[in-house]
Amino acid sequence: MIGQTLSIHGLHKTYPGNAHPVFDGFDLEVEAGSLCAIVGVSGVGKTTLLNCVAGLDHWEDGRITVGGAPVPEGSEARALFRRRSVGLAFQQPHLLPEFTVRENLRMPLLIEGEVSAEAEAWIGQLLSTVGLGDLGERMPSQLSGGEAARAGLARALVRRPALWLLDEPTGNLDPATAEEVFGFLLGLHAELRPTTLLVTHNPGLAERCMRTVRLG
Repeated sequence: MIGQTLSIHGLHKTYPGNAHPVFDGFDLEVEAGSLCAIVGVSGVGKTTLLNCVAGLDHWEDGRITVGGAPVPEGSEARALFRRRSVGLAFQQPHLLPEFTVRENLRMPLLIEGEVSAEAEAWIGQLLSTVGLGDLGERMPSQLSGGEAARAGLARALVRRPALWLLDEPTGNLDPATAEEVFGFLLGLHAELRPTTLLVTHNPGLAERCMRTVRLG
């Protein structure tokens, strides 16, 4: 699924006990298929923004739409929205330790139903694209940090989501490995063209995105 335009209008978000809102009328529009870096000092709301867009967090006022459709209300509707439209990747890849790399990629597809031969071929293609073509039967504990990060990126895209939300996916890696993983990220984005928000503290990586938005 090709990316869809992400629109945020008048977002108001506060946390209980905090005198100042995280967002107070925040607006953002990201074009379909764009790769947008989100930067800013720690605590400014970068992860909170991703959580709101993903429907993982609630906000008091404002409107978030993907392809013109609002992020739905209600926990079940939001869970379905994430499964079908959102790919999430984090600083920690959160691979299921008891399953192989290939099985980790298969899991999001199994939730939707039986995995077809075409889907299995796509999993294999995706693993090859991120340089893990020969490592699909390994357990997560057998992967290096860079390999695990690449597996997390591949899993986030296995359903070909319209929206890709990446929270410091290279943040725990050394500079050389982070650069390698980011190269795979750029390749995946160029091939699948999801609309992407990438939270990063790395100015070098942000500069290579199509657009940079600074919070705070």
